[in-house]
Amino acid sequence: MLVLAMILYIAEKPSLGRAIADVLPKPLKKAEGFIQAANGDCVSWCVGHLLEQAQPDAYNDEYKSWRFEHLPIIPSNWKTVPKTKMRGQIAILRRLVKQANQLVNAGDPDREGQLLVDELIAHLGVKGNKLQGVQRLLISDLNPKAVKRALGQLRSNQEFIPLSVSALARARADWLYGMNMTRAYTLQGRKVGYQGVLSVGRVQTPLLGLVVRRDESIAHFISKPFYEVLAHLTTQDDVHFSAKWQPSKACEPYMDEENRILSKGLAENVVSRITQKEAVVEQVKATDKQQSPPLPYNLSALQIDAAKRFSMSAKTVLDTCQSLYEKHKLITYPRSDSRYLPKEQHALASSVIQAIEKGADELLTGCDKPNASLKSKAWNDKKVDAHHAIIPTEKSPVLSRLSQPERQVYLHIARQYLAQFYPPYCYKETEVVVIIEGGRFFTKAKQEGALGWKQLFHYQKERNDNEDEAAPMAFLPLLSKGQRLFCPKGEVLEKHTQAPKAFNDASLLSAMTGIGRYVTDISIRKILKETDGLGTEATRAGIIELLFKRGYLSRQGKTIVATEVGKGLINSLPQSATTPDMTALWESKLNSISQKEMTYKGFMLPLIDSLHSQIQLAGSQLPTALQGVKSDNPFKKRKGKSFSKKGGTSKNKASKAVRGKCQQAAI
Repeated sequence: MLVLAMILYIAEKPSLGRAIADVLPKPLKKAEGFIQAANGDCVSWCVGHLLEQAQPDAYNDEYKSWRFEHLPIIPSNWKTVPKTKMRGQIAILRRLVKQANQLVNAGDPDREGQLLVDELIAHLGVKGNKLQGVQRLLISDLNPKAVKRALGQLRSNQEFIPLSVSALARARADWLYGMNMTRAYTLQGRKVGYQGVLSVGRVQTPLLGLVVRRDESIAHFISKPFYEVLAHLTTQDDVHFSAKWQPSKACEPYMDEENRILSKGLAENVVSRITQKEAVVEQVKATDKQQSPPLPYNLSALQIDAAKRFSMSAKTVLDTCQSLYEKHKLITYPRSDSRYLPKEQHALASSVIQAIEKGADELLTGCDKPNASLKSKAWNDKKVDAHHAIIPTEKSPVLSRLSQPERQVYLHIARQYLAQFYPPYCYKETEVVVIIEGGRFFTKAKQEGALGWKQLFHYQKERNDNEDEAAPMAFLPLLSKGQRLFCPKGEVLEKHTQAPKAFNDASLLSAMTGIGRYVTDISIRKILKETDGLGTEATRAGIIELLFKRGYLSRQGKTIVATEVGKGLINSLPQSATTPDMTALWESKLNSISQKEMTYKGFMLPLIDSLHSQIQLAGSQLPTALQGVKSDNPFKKRKGKSFSKKGGTSKNKASKAVRGKCQQAAI
């Protein structure tokens, strides 16, 4: 007979539940859906979200048919329903919750992890003192020592209610926008002969819009020549170096918006004027500089670097991290958006470093020993809330037992962590201005000093895909202000403007995390924080994969391009649905809810008002860009399941599976 569970820990998933149970009093009794400790405490778990938003027909049976006159569908009292396969686990949790006198939310330390346990507790009708007394357990490392530490640091779940409200607002807003816009444009698409479901979502569609617009820019790009002038210079000691001409304001009529000279004649004239002429050093500025180690990874930063170095997709990196976290227990919680660490974590530095040295000593080959007493800017309590940066745990890896992706990702995370225990990278940067015949010529050089943390990074760094390949800084002799030089010749370099680069995994993720660069509304851009982006750390990989699954994106080698269906969809939608302005603003407001700076109603009411206008606009225009574009129609694949002549689905024959598939558009 079950002993009364004094405490019930509700974990987000079974692996976390087992990690908690492993540190509770032994012996453990394993039962279906839960584990009981010797003292009567129990650990049970969700399997992700046990509940889901109800389908539209749960609010009104008429909504089984897709009709434009029903739109927008806006529930007055929101309903969640148990997922079909999860009813058994919910029944187990219902019984355990009744028996427990203390509940502990042990969801993952993020917005969704908070909500999925909170919504279950609400669904099971927990009220009064029992609800007020719920505690929060934050676990980011599944090793026993770390779990024990976390159990000794329980907090009131009430502290995290704003995080849960933020996640709830996001889920409902996504449902409203995705479901209504998908139905609206699918029905309009049918009028121009497009027979597929046109999935519209507040994150996936702007992301697709970024790719479509980039593809169009590349297709329509016309390369134009531009010109640079180099002055080849010599000192009295016959030491050679070069400097580049800096056009004056008088040259602006011959320059483009990026200050490039478009007139070859002007460049040739400069060359003729400076050749075989004396020069004088006007300015020498030497600056000692230092560069702090890069911060430890959050998920997006890790995904971007792994895409550049190993050509891994965002999903592969996330799946690999989950394995390193849950199966191998070698890294901390991976779905983190923070790149900082709590100060108290620094006390574990020595043991974490020892674990890396024991199992991954190849990282330190040819390097100084890390100094565990150093404390980089990564340790900052003010920038850490529910979760911290992704770092190695105190468990030593056995690299031979890891798959190649697991090994690559672990070493990447470990190297970034080790960098925190090295001094800054030091170098001297010298900038020189030379005057020749009244014209200014500029060059700079860099002289390395102490390598510091950079000694860890032996591999050749890939350049940023959004930047032009830059030449290394020039060699410079020892120069002084007023020094006389000689210019034996000048040289015109003809270059050509380059088309923007097509997106790949790294640059698309970078665009999602730094979405402010792509926001067109200046007023919205001003209120965005550096960290505001499209989607969240936990959802970005899934959103990219979703666009591939829906046939909107395809791969050409490492390049990501839009398909004809993807282009047709974007070119049929209003600009507001295809640019990141709206969703970037949403993410900013959702973050404000979690920070208690905005209320649920303050977010939802304007959104609902806007949705009415968007549906009205959808009904006033046809998606003509989709005329003639073919699609695999999910309704055609099931005999007897089709759109009705009135523009909906057959009420009697509509397939529940098909309707469920179409509701996924809320992402």
